[in-house]
Amino acid sequence: MRYDDHSVDHALRLNGTARPRDDRPPRLAVGITGATGAILGIRMLEVLKAYGFETHLVMSDWAERTIRIETDYSVADVRGLASTYYQHGNQAAPVSSGSFQADGMVVIPCSMNTLAAIAHGLTDNLIARAADVMLKEQRRLVLVPRETPLNAIHLRNMLTLCELGVSIVPPMPAFYNHPQSIDDFIRHIVARVLDQLRIPNDLTVRWGTTRRLHAEPARPRGSVASHTADAGGVR
Repeated sequence: MRYDDHSVDHALRLNGTARPRDDRPPRLAVGITGATGAILGIRMLEVLKAYGFETHLVMSDWAERTIRIETDYSVADVRGLASTYYQHGNQAAPVSSGSFQADGMVVIPCSMNTLAAIAHGLTDNLIARAADVMLKEQRRLVLVPRETPLNAIHLRNMLTLCELGVSIVPPMPAFYNHPQSIDDFIRHIVARVLDQLRIPNDLTVRWGTTRRLHAEPARPRGSVASHTADAGGVR
């Protein structure tokens, strides 16, 4: 077998994610489970499509039911937002193999059942298997767990995954950006998930980027630094 002398230069770096020389679009696996909050996964797909990402979608059976219960979208509508869709029981799908060059994965929303399966290496469905692939290949994995209150089992499973490098992003609302609608909350969560995937976005207001986010909204931004310095520190 003959190796190209330049084979070591087969990938470029963009936003912290390896990109191949054929310049394919960034490729992400997206899992949607049956936890409440199906709209989070739908918005994620809409944003990734708008940003030109190649998305590989897997929805659990209960995800499809939850979409019908909670939203005005049809399952066909949601599938149509993805570049490719796979059945949840299809273990032969490309995302079940580490040789398939996915750049990362997000499970949004993530049920406690799916989170537990990933934490303990139980891969009897495609979402859990694809997530397991992210772990073994040391690729970026983001879970958006949706449950409240959390019991000790949930917390232990999250700690296990966090120690493995998984980003755990519960869909907690922020109020410092003065949300005016439920969609503002949703966009904020999606933005924070994109941050974990190292995907630049402008879906939400960010702390310190507008005057109204300062403790004293009427104070010009230019005076904030000098005022806090005089006070002996940052608030």
